[in-house]
Formats: sequence, structure tokens, C-alpha cells
Amino acid sequence: MNSKKKILVIGGVAAGASFAARCRRLDEEVEIIVLERGPDVSFANCGLPYYVGGEISDRDALAVQTPQSLQAMLKLDVRTRSEARSINLEAKTVEVANLDSGDTETVSYDALMLAPGAKPIVPPLPGIDDPRIHTLRNLQDMDRIKAMVSSAKRAVVVGAGFIGLEMTEQLKRLGLEVTIVEMQSQVLPQLDPEMSMLMESELKQQGIEVVLHNGIKGFHPSEESLSCELQSGDSVEADLVLLSIGVKPDTEIAREAGLELGPREHIVVDTFQRTSEVGVYAAGDAVQTIDRTTGQASSVPLGGPANRQGRVAADHLFLGEKARPYPGSLGTAIVRVFSVAAGLTGWTERRLKAEGCDYRVTMVNDNHHAGYYPGAKPMTLKLLWDPQTLQVLGAQATGFEGVDKRLDVLATAIVGKMTVEDLCHLELSYAPPFGSAKDIVNLAGFAATNVLDDLVEVVHTLPESGEAQVVDVRPGPLYNAHPSPGSINIPFPTLRSSLDKLDREKPVVTICAFGKMSYFAARVLKQNGFQVVSYSGGIKGSLDPRSPAKLVLG
Repeated sequence: MNSKKKILVIGGVAAGASFAARCRRLDEEVEIIVLERGPDVSFANCGLPYYVGGEISDRDALAVQTPQSLQAMLKLDVRTRSEARSINLEAKTVEVANLDSGDTETVSYDALMLAPGAKPIVPPLPGIDDPRIHTLRNLQDMDRIKAMVSSAKRAVVVGAGFIGLEMTEQLKRLGLEVTIVEMQSQVLPQLDPEMSMLMESELKQQGIEVVLHNGIKGFHPSEESLSCELQSGDSVEADLVLLSIGVKPDTEIAREAGLELGPREHIVVDTFQRTSEVGVYAAGDAVQTIDRTTGQASSVPLGGPANRQGRVAADHLFLGEKARPYPGSLGTAIVRVFSVAAGLTGWTERRLKAEGCDYRVTMVNDNHHAGYYPGAKPMTLKLLWDPQTLQVLGAQATGFEGVDKRLDVLATAIVGKMTVEDLCHLELSYAPPFGSAKDIVNLAGFAATNVLDDLVEVVHTLPESGEAQVVDVRPGPLYNAHPSPGSINIPFPTLRSSLDKLDREKPVVTICAFGKMSYFAARVLKQNGFQVVSYSGGIKGSLDPRSPAKLVLG
């Protein structure tokens, strides 16, 4: 690209700022103009909830870069409070409004980057315009919420996804009474239901009122409070409401310009982030890229993919076909709420079912580091894999410590097209404070290959009463403290000497706390002529194992 050309960037934050910075590093002389409708061009939007709650105390720490610092470091012409109103693709110009003065100007470009991001979904409900109802997109939203919480006593969070859960935690941290309302039948709907139950349990233990399978019908304001009417007919009183029900791409300017959009209004781009118009790129939450596992169209509104997409676009602009393409997204994400973390990478079981894909499920439970070392915390790992290729398709994890490490390992495994057999032999860092000689990722591989080798048949729900003999092989004290209804307790060490207690003509299902002893028991019974299956994952605490969920850690 000719160094005297002009690059125009619409939108800062992750994708736009990453693109602009990479462009400057590839060409010192090109003119780069960044337009941002807000007052902040680069800020850490993932940190906003933590400033509200006080875990981050320095507001300036969230403003990653300022127009002045970007000018000094990267020689960027950053224009905040400047809104792009329209694009003329033929003339290669953008109409820009100064939101402070009201003046407009026409800015030309040789190359254009669209990084407008996404905006919170705000449904047209009665009372939705009440000033006590908030969304959280930028520093100004954060400041408004922060100012209001000091006088608020009750909060309602609408939506139990990642942001909703983070804000629930932070509002409770500030001493508010918090109710979280979710349309789906579980918190954290991005995960499969059984993997969200620990999070739901933690919310309730922390005093959060959790309202599931319900939604907001409307808001009825009064001077004293804001009444949130639920679709069930009930109502919840609040001094502050946070809407966190999802985002939609902010792509009206792209649609009006005539760029190709996907079925959900995302800008369609190729693997170099090129739009349908030559010389126009797009990146971030506003674009439709591909799923890294399947190659299907996908949109992932996360900061990590946005940053990498911006870099790819800049590389292509200057390096052409020598640039490395964007390979797609996995959607790896994690959330911490009080003591519990949960996250996912790749495909969930719900998505695989919806797409009609053949898959297998492996559930394992173990401690996050060596059990004999103080502080070991339990963790649940769910693995989804292809029964033909044996490749890992997705994974979910929940627990108290070490969840991020395992998700990162499995995200890497998916990208590397690793199989469940490969997981058995991953050499992961081990010392008692950090892990185990056989990490839970290894155990997932072992459990999957045990199924492949026909050593055990697993089930993910228990049969109805009377259909089979349910043998609980947990130690007697643990069984008595948390009995599994309808089961026979035969502690594993006594199983071989207790075979006469079982009916050899009736199927057997073995269960235990974590899944390992259940497998051992199934092997003993199978080799002694029983028709036996092992309950996947195990149970612990008071959870009824007949539900689809596998574990409550407490």
C-alpha cells in the first residue's frame, strides 16, 4: 500500500484499535484516522463490572489508551465524539458528525475498517425508559450504575449470562439485595444444563434470589421503587435494574451502505476480514466469521477474537495474500461468580444436538490439584468428542480453582485437532500445589478410551425405579450423609465379597462420588457376569442422581 494513502477506522476499543496499531507498525507514514462516537477510544470493557463492585478501584486503569497516548505512541489521529453517519462506497467517503458541535464533515479514505461493535438488546417493554434501568456497554454506563448503587438497596438483573452473573456478584458485593431473572430454565444458558448447576447453587448460597424460566413483562415505576412485572404475573421491587439479555451487531451504517450482511445482521467477511466491497474491512462483534471446528458461519462477541481479527485485516491490507488468514473462533469463555468458575470452549451438547451431529459425552470429576495437598478443590469436566474421528469437539468445566487452565488446554486441543486418545498422554505441569500426576484432562481421555475399548458402558441419567439395580459404591458414612434414593449401598472394597446380594438376572447401574469407583465397580461386575453400566461423572452432596445433572460440589 502506498504510504501516502489514508486509512479510516470507524470504532475503537478492541478490533478498531488493534487494526490501527498494527497498521502503524507496518507503515510509519500512512495517515490513520480513528473515529469513535464515545469519549473513550480504548477501554477495558471486560473490567466494567469489577469497577462497579470495587474490585478495581482505579477508574483510569480501565482507560487503556487515550487519544493523546495513541497520538504519541502510534501517530494516530483519534477523533472522539465523532459519529460516522453514512458511507459512500463509490466515492470512498464517510459523513462524520461532531457530537459536541453538531457540525458534519466528509472524510475520504483509501481503505476503511468497520469496527462498530455490538449494542445491548433493549426490548420495547412498558416502562423501559425509566432512568433506573441500565445496560452496560461503556465507561459512561458504568459511571451511571456506580453513582446509583450508593443509594440503592435492591437490584434486579435481567439475564443470567456472563455479564449478568458478573454484575450480580458485584452488586451483591456492595450489599444490595439482588434478584436475577432468566428466561431459560438454567443460569448461564451458554453451557449445558448440568454444568450450570454448581453456579446456581453458589448464587443461592450467597443469598441471591434466582428466578428461572421467567422473563420481564414490563416495568411499573413509582417514586419509591421500580416494580418489575414478570411474565408469570409475579413482581419484584427494585431500585436499580440491569438489562443483560444479549447484544446485537451495530451494523446499520453497513446495511445502508449496501455491504453484505448475514441472517442476523452481522457484516459478512472472508478469512482476511474483507467485506463485500473492495478496500473495506470489518472486525469485532459486528462481523460474521466462521466456526473453527466446523467452518460454518459464526459470530462470537468477545474481545480476544476482535483483537486478532483487527490484526489480520491490517496484515492483509499491507501484505496482501502473504497475510495469515483468520482461522475462525471457538467461543472460549469463562466467568467467576463468588467462589465458583465455569466456562466452555468449542461446541456444547445442545448445539451438537441441534445440528444433528454424532457425538459422545464423557464426564469426569476430580480435584484441581493433588488431593493430599492442602486446599484441593473439586472440579467437573465435560468432554464432547466425535465417535468417528475421536477429535475433541467441545469442553465445559466448572469448579472452584483451575477451571481456566483446563479450558485453555482443551481449547488448544480442539485447534490442534487432537483426539481423546491424545488427551491420555498430554504431559501437563505437575507438582502437588498445581495439579496431579494424572490431571483431570488425562482422566477425561482415559474415560473416553475405556468406552472405545468396550471396557465399560456409561449412562448419563439413572433408570426409573425398579428398572435396574442401582449400586452405590461410596463409603458407608458418605452414603448415609447423602443417600441416593432407591440404591443399594455396597462400598467398593466389599463388592467382590457381596456379589450374592445382587440379582444376576437384573441389570445393574453403578454410581459413586466422582465416577472412578463406579467404573472400577462396573469392571468387577462385568467380569463376574453381570449386565452393568456405569453412571457417568458421579454424584456428590444432595443432588438427586436421577436428574440429568452430574454433580453438586459443596
